[in-house]
Amino acid sequence: MLRKIRIVLALVFFVGITLLFLDFTGFAQTWWGWMAKIQFFPAVLALNVGVVIALVLLTLLFGRVYCSVICPLGVFQDIFNRLSARRKKHRFRLRYAKAHNILRYIMLGVFVLAVIFGIGSVVALLAPYGTYGIIAQNLFAPVWAWGNNLLAAIAERADSYAFHRTDIWIRNVALFVTACVLFVVLAVLAWRKGRLYCNTICPVGTVLGFLSRFAWFKPIINTSKCVNCGLCARQCKAQCIDVENHVVDYSRCVGCMDCIDQCHEKAITFSHPEKKPAQDTAPDKGRRNFLVATAALGTSALAQAQEKTVDGGLAVILDKKAPHRHTRIVPPGSVGLWHMERHCVGCQLCVASCPNGVLRPSSDLKTFMQPESSYERGYCRPECTKCSEVCPAGAFHPINKAQKTSIQIGRAVWVKENCLPLTKGVECGNCARHCPSGAIQMMPSEPGDPLSPKIPVVNEERCIGCGACENLCPSRPFSAIYVEGNEIHRTL
Repeated sequence: MLRKIRIVLALVFFVGITLLFLDFTGFAQTWWGWMAKIQFFPAVLALNVGVVIALVLLTLLFGRVYCSVICPLGVFQDIFNRLSARRKKHRFRLRYAKAHNILRYIMLGVFVLAVIFGIGSVVALLAPYGTYGIIAQNLFAPVWAWGNNLLAAIAERADSYAFHRTDIWIRNVALFVTACVLFVVLAVLAWRKGRLYCNTICPVGTVLGFLSRFAWFKPIINTSKCVNCGLCARQCKAQCIDVENHVVDYSRCVGCMDCIDQCHEKAITFSHPEKKPAQDTAPDKGRRNFLVATAALGTSALAQAQEKTVDGGLAVILDKKAPHRHTRIVPPGSVGLWHMERHCVGCQLCVASCPNGVLRPSSDLKTFMQPESSYERGYCRPECTKCSEVCPAGAFHPINKAQKTSIQIGRAVWVKENCLPLTKGVECGNCARHCPSGAIQMMPSEPGDPLSPKIPVVNEERCIGCGACENLCPSRPFSAIYVEGNEIHRTL
């Protein structure tokens, strides 16, 4: 029964978190946005003390149930492990293996150093939530969008507009390849070795594994009932049950309850180790306590769910090319490059949630997978604060619409060689007409000749770097005006 409860809760969390990356309407954030905010490492980076304490207490009570219920990467591996176990020749493929403690703590040390020095690419590859976000955003989301477009095409033939088409595009080729590699490696490891990745590479698994050794409720082997059949060990995805010595390595046990369900002799119970495990009542008590703690955690996190805000439409421009920027642009609320590099886990949730097609993963080696702004497909609309609402890791400070219009993330730069009034001899002024902050004015190119072609003049003290001028400039393939980022954001 405990195993069934765990599977249901795990599926709820897995589907909810996955929909955060797939849904392009913003609806999922209203109902399931809190699930991203209770992920362990993002909560640590965001200094979300309440969530961190709740997860630590949950681990001290019931062991690493976080890894088998709340963590989407853990459930992702369980799915492939389950598919492998359904094959008859793989059904009993697992067995007890010694812990790779040296490797575990080396990887934890590498992860901590990467966080301290702001090496975002290493953080994103090792943090489990960030890793799953990379896979979901770059592999699952395009398939989901393709299915939506197929339904939209079918509905249009029936004169129905229940579905609307959405763009399918690869924001970063290198990141797409990385997502494919991660998917294959994790799937193969889970297929062959269960939770080997979680117990050797994952830093969150190592930290929670240390705490779970002191858990109040644990799987306990009753030596008087155990017949040493080894079924529990051969079904243990964490490979942590030593049947010969009747010992469970609780630092690697992920609380999946598979061993309890597998044991025909009822020799394994989920109870406090100092108490003699009862045959009937202990499982029920463990089940009640498990449900109470999980419900309390979900209730506290649900209180943090935020209201949905939806931005307007988007005019897609396909033939624009991104200019070379000396300083990359990071969105409002991120304070600046230094703050982003040390708080972002590279989960891509902000990229998936951006309604304007502005955010995309960085290609730089140090900040690989972290978001940056580019204005080929849209611009950062002043009324949209979606990225600051969805970030679970504190990489964005929450801001409102009024605050956003006063934050300068960059400043517009005019490129004389691309400007149509000078190159084509035509009137334009598109950049000035669409600038939401009124930072651009059209002035005669010749100061003494009011009839000379008018060119844009940028007031850097009013420019907020939203990119409307760059996006809406008719010059191709490069705009005649583009945004250069600020290392540290300014408040105007």
